[in-house]
Amino acid sequence: MQVVVAPDSFGGTLSAPAAAAAIAEGWRRAAPGDELHLLPLADGGTGFVEVLQAALGGEFRERTVTGPFGDPVPAGWLQVGDTAYLESAAACGLHLVPRERRTPATARRVTTRGVGELITAARDAGAAEIVVGLGGSATTDGGAGMLAALGAEPVDGSGAPLPDGGTALARCARLDGLPKLDGVHLVAAADVDNPLLGRHGAAAVFGPQKGADDAAVAELDAALAVFADVLAAAGLPAGADVRDEPGAGAAGGLGAALLACGARRESGAGLVRRLVGLDAALDRVAAGSGLAVTGEGSFDWQSLRGKLITAVARAAADRGIPCLVLAGQVSVGRREAAAVGVDAAYAVADEAGGVEASMADPAGTLAALAERTAARWSR
Repeated sequence: MQVVVAPDSFGGTLSAPAAAAAIAEGWRRAAPGDELHLLPLADGGTGFVEVLQAALGGEFRERTVTGPFGDPVPAGWLQVGDTAYLESAAACGLHLVPRERRTPATARRVTTRGVGELITAARDAGAAEIVVGLGGSATTDGGAGMLAALGAEPVDGSGAPLPDGGTALARCARLDGLPKLDGVHLVAAADVDNPLLGRHGAAAVFGPQKGADDAAVAELDAALAVFADVLAAAGLPAGADVRDEPGAGAAGGLGAALLACGARRESGAGLVRRLVGLDAALDRVAAGSGLAVTGEGSFDWQSLRGKLITAVARAAADRGIPCLVLAGQVSVGRREAAAVGVDAAYAVADEAGGVEASMADPAGTLAALAERTAARWSR
């Protein structure tokens, strides 16, 4: 049997290549005769650049930029020809915020300024197109920090620059200046299709995992509504209100700022699927009996809104190939999973005896789950 192993990263525990290797190790223990095709993937969040470099080559260029708290952090972008690929999480990712610091106060004040600094560096290095992977952020500032770094400073009614963070945007009156893009084309590679505001928006959906409580979520959503008005009136390249655009809520509203700057939105999972060659790999499997195996840290309802598992499952379903999900945790029901092309989903936590047990040895417990799954499915 031929098996395409195409997982995303598993939260902060395993990169996509490490997850693919763990699945392959376990699968081979139960089905040593199967031919495995390892194809680590990403949907715009953490690991986006690593996965693309493995597939495309190119040169990784490092920079020190402003992190979510305003401190310097190492980051960079992948240069392939005249296209630069960067991930917002490198500059403002949740992995840069220790769990004990994921508080309502932190959720209110972290910044995307470093993302703008990365875009500026790639622009100055000669990139004609900059693809920004959106996902895994610690921020909910609507991309205000990014815009400030690009030369469009959010200011209050007196013209004073606003402090970093999302709640400060409640006092935003206008942008002082326009983003200095010098003709660079932007692509927003979003991992989700959420709008900016409301119960499906950046603050309500993603704020709690970043430390926001109910009060902070309400403040952030109200502040982002003010900032959406500012973006709509700012004379930015998009020339329109983007608050309801799919992907505007990605990366804490960073998607909205990019769209307002004229960025073309593309599914991060779809972009990686195309560049890495997932379809070609599945076509080879489709010629005979085979499976697609994908996964991520948590297979939940957010996974069904444009994230990587959905892209893999639909690509497999188009070819009549069963698709299995191996995830740290699974909260999607069978009917919802089947609707996007997933034949079965298995949780590491269930097999390992709990979340803590699975986290103690992420690679080992994932490999054990893959071994048991192969015993059920390999023919």
